[in-house]
Amino acid sequence: MLNDFTLLLQTLNIRFQDPRILQQAFIHRSYLNEVKSEQFSNERLEFLGDSVLSLVVSNNLFNLRQKDAEGDLTNLRAHIVKTESLAQAAKKLNLGEYLKLSKGEEISGGRSNPQLLANTYEAFLGAIYLDQGLEVATKIVSNTLLCFFEKELRMGPPKDAKSSLQETVQQKFKVSPHYKIIETKGPDHAKKFKVAVYVQGKEMGRGQGNSKQIAEEQAAMTALKELT
Repeated sequence: MLNDFTLLLQTLNIRFQDPRILQQAFIHRSYLNEVKSEQFSNERLEFLGDSVLSLVVSNNLFNLRQKDAEGDLTNLRAHIVKTESLAQAAKKLNLGEYLKLSKGEEISGGRSNPQLLANTYEAFLGAIYLDQGLEVATKIVSNTLLCFFEKELRMGPPKDAKSSLQETVQQKFKVSPHYKIIETKGPDHAKKFKVAVYVQGKEMGRGQGNSKQIAEEQAAMTALKELT
């Protein structure tokens, strides 16, 4: 039953006790809609994995950055636990290759969709936690995600574009920028957002991405170029 996952498990040096949990981590809901299966999708495992990931990263930051205030820890965690970085971790493990997708999702590039990959990473982590426990889950997060953020773990997160824009606008205009979603499209599991940022009612930049946060960050970058 685990033949398809042999390379993945060997890479991580783990052995699943319940193969059904591992298989469920890679069942996208689009696949179930197409094959009319009585199996469950990976969404429940994704929910669990999201909480496990937050706990693991929070615990790591709490122990490593003992002088940081709550707000600093929260910002650094948000910098690490985001769609792009989770998708990068999923790509490192080739998790997209193991997904069971509908034909439509396959054709539309679902295996390389950052949001879908990020969700799969969380589902896989949820499965690891259930089958292997928190210690193994912590090791997996360290080896596949936190390894990308060694500099940030030492020095803290870099200042993001939204923070820089906030400071610039307040200094120049004594007001705060305002963000507004101007368009959303795509299915719920793969929505794309287009956001505009305004200063004193004037549009200063636009951005788009697979999440509101990504779109806002891109809009802020565009606005900064206009103001500096």
